[in-house]
Amino acid sequence: MSQTLADILDAVTHGHFPPPDGGTTVVPQPSHRDAGVIAFTAHSVVFTDEDPQWVRSTLASLDCDELAATMNPRFLASFLARTGRSADTIDLLTVASSLPGDPPLELRELTDPNHPRVYRARKRRDHVRVWATDGGVVVLGRGVAGRWETAIEVDEDVRHRGLGRALATAARHLVPPGQSVWSQQAAGNARSVRAFQAAGFRPVGAEALLIAS
Repeated sequence: MSQTLADILDAVTHGHFPPPDGGTTVVPQPSHRDAGVIAFTAHSVVFTDEDPQWVRSTLASLDCDELAATMNPRFLASFLARTGRSADTIDLLTVASSLPGDPPLELRELTDPNHPRVYRARKRRDHVRVWATDGGVVVLGRGVAGRWETAIEVDEDVRHRGLGRALATAARHLVPPGQSVWSQQAAGNARSVRAFQAAGFRPVGAEALLIAS
């Protein structure tokens, strides 16, 4: 049976990564919304409904380190042009297991579907829920290949007090027991990277998502 992106991600949550053989695995998109690239150590996964031969021939045409080809700007630009999609940035991809009990801070759930944070999250995730605390919010929803994903926001005037770490930790309590929760951080967003790693999220790869128009 052919592997799906969901199979690969599930294996990664258990510490089983694609082989570090310099190869590229091409799998179908898990949904119309989600296409892109995940680069693990010395192995990449391209999830797309485009012809796999186009992916491989385009990668082979690049004059760059083979291990970096799938994240090379020229490949990503070709991928975007072929699919008519857009992209924001290449993110650090991190994951953590669920934690038992209540979150370490008081949260209130936001149920207004027109709240800006709820609206933005629903463009990229399903079954979105958003909780707020003084100075910040935490988002939880089903993202790429149905994985649980979280994102946080911290108000500027309460930064450097550990709130980002507490919100990221809260996401691990809010996800269903026995599940893993994923998060993406822009590589240049050092504050976010530090907060999620302090909350126990471990880096597993890099991810470029192609966004449908």
